Amino acid sequence: MINHIKKPVHLLFALGVAGTLLSSSVLAGATLVLAIAGIVISQKNWLHHTGWDKPKELRLLHFAFWFFVLVSIYSWTLEGFSYEGGKTLGTHARLILFWPLIIAMSYGRLGAGTAFTAFALMAVSTAMLLAFTLVAGSVPPASILDSRFGGGINPISFGNLALLGGFITLVGGSFCLRSKRRAFALLLIILGISSAAVALLSQTRSNLIALPVLLLLLLPLLKRNLRYVSLVAIPALLVTAMATNDRLTASAAEFTQTGSLDSGITIRLEVWNLAWQMFTDNPWTGVGLGGYAHKIEAAVDAGSASPVLIDCCTGHAHNDLLNLAATSGIPGILGWALLIFIPLAVFSRHVLSKHIATAHLAVAGVMVSSSYLLFGLTEATFNRSLFLTFYLLSIAGLASALFNELRTSYVRQRTKTVSATIITKNEEDHIADCLKSARLVADEVIVLDSGSTDRTVEIARQYADVVEVTDWPGFGVQKQRALDKATGEWVLSLDADERITPELGREINHRLADPDADAYKLPWAVTIYGTRLDFGRSGRAPLRLFRREGVRFSDALVHERILIPEGRSIKTLRGRLTHYTHRDFGHSLEKSAKYAWLGSKEKHRQGKKTRTMIYPTLRGLLTFIQVYFIRFGFLDGAVGYLTAVTYAQVTFNKYAGLWTLAPKRNRSSLTKEGQH
Repeated sequence: MINHIKKPVHLLFALGVAGTLLSSSVLAGATLVLAIAGIVISQKNWLHHTGWDKPKELRLLHFAFWFFVLVSIYSWTLEGFSYEGGKTLGTHARLILFWPLIIAMSYGRLGAGTAFTAFALMAVSTAMLLAFTLVAGSVPPASILDSRFGGGINPISFGNLALLGGFITLVGGSFCLRSKRRAFALLLIILGISSAAVALLSQTRSNLIALPVLLLLLLPLLKRNLRYVSLVAIPALLVTAMATNDRLTASAAEFTQTGSLDSGITIRLEVWNLAWQMFTDNPWTGVGLGGYAHKIEAAVDAGSASPVLIDCCTGHAHNDLLNLAATSGIPGILGWALLIFIPLAVFSRHVLSKHIATAHLAVAGVMVSSSYLLFGLTEATFNRSLFLTFYLLSIAGLASALFNELRTSYVRQRTKTVSATIITKNEEDHIADCLKSARLVADEVIVLDSGSTDRTVEIARQYADVVEVTDWPGFGVQKQRALDKATGEWVLSLDADERITPELGREINHRLADPDADAYKLPWAVTIYGTRLDFGRSGRAPLRLFRREGVRFSDALVHERILIPEGRSIKTLRGRLTHYTHRDFGHSLEKSAKYAWLGSKEKHRQGKKTRTMIYPTLRGLLTFIQVYFIRFGFLDGAVGYLTAVTYAQVTFNKYAGLWTLAPKRNRSSLTKEGQH
């Protein structure tokens, strides 16, 4: 089935991106059909059957898109469902198609090749629009430089998107060059430069703001000697671009001669001031999606604003942040920030990846989000359907391609020997699956049991190389005992309720072919009540894999730490370490109480104190806020909420227990026990 879906998905993505500047209907139509395909794939559960391990980064991106729509609905509702606001909401609502697009392009296995080809075709369409204009004679060749070329659409939209498409095409050229496809690389580089040059003909000032950032983003992809050359080339290109921008030079000349700004800048300053006043008057609600236009009209009628604003600025405030602040208040600011900075953070993590396709897709993704940040300084890009739909399709496509490429990037076999160490007690339900998963990456498996009364030891002997039974001195000392028995160059320290997933196993083997760090953290994927948590408590990445030499465990009774010698490097892997933390709610209560009391005694042993019950209460509340809000635990639904409450209770119990261990309370308890 995948082969039947793959080609249409790739074709639709390429058609949508390539047709962006030719017709907004082509972009919107391709996006809609792709989304419908994603809905069908999701309902049929086809992607799940392929073994797709849903990346939590994609879920985070999805949250940013639907939160933006949710804020728009909130704003539209508060203003009373106005007609004008409804039109804006209709534009914003298409962002809810993000997840169906991800499903379709993940199932179709969209990759770097198709993604960069799509943007190359967009660069072709940019050059074609200029060529057709010249051939048709609608604009004399000699006057092209004196006019604002827009390819038949708004020059701002054309210039911004053509510049962005051109630079992503240059990234594609670098990708092909690094992939030894030199002829195609040369073609893409020529197309990218051509598209960027045509974009500058639009005389769009925001292009000059974005240009240096886009040029700098190319640097991680260049070889060291070319980076040095670019230090001279980039300033030269910027000076040339500014010198050939007639609008900029005219504005500079006017300011030099008269000391006044040109009309375009003056109008923007006035409308920005009005938008800021709307926000300060209504910081939590804004004036509504349709209220902005009414406020501008009212200001003009009252004589407090220039009449020219009626013709240019009733639709939006020519600045994304101020426009959303004016219409939706603080929620609007938050929605804008998430929509820009979550994609920026997700892509930025992979810019320096050693995997060629991943690094280039990451740079392209950073270009999209950072460009929209800069374009939005002078234009309300998320209020224009062309801008918004292009952002939706390009972010979804580049993100899908990035994680599709990552899935297939772990191909090397490890060259380092690995010992897996596991300590156990009454873990017969977990131990077999744990040891089987450890074999994905370990040459030696060591189990140290502390007196199990079930079949744990019997089962362990079927899968482990070393199984010993000993006493229980506490977590830190017991794990150190297991570590002392390891003989591998590297050690993987697991708990019995943890599993190495196949994808994590491939990543570990790939990294240990040529380690780029001395230790690795493995992100948790807590699985509880039948649900895998991607956020909240799963936001942690415990240190589990390390070079054995010189490493030891702390002697803590609980929450032991791996002590890495100073100067060694630690990195975090992408793959997930599945953690089956509780069997059922009863086990959750039992285990939580045990860990809380052990934590109380450990802190007491360290000489720490809690003088009042206010501190345990505040710590419990802060834990809930951290797990549920800061670590996005609310995205895990009802189980995420239950988990946040459970961990808050553990924190409270730990510090309340510490309060009971104060010497005067201990003596009082002992006295009463003696009397009885």
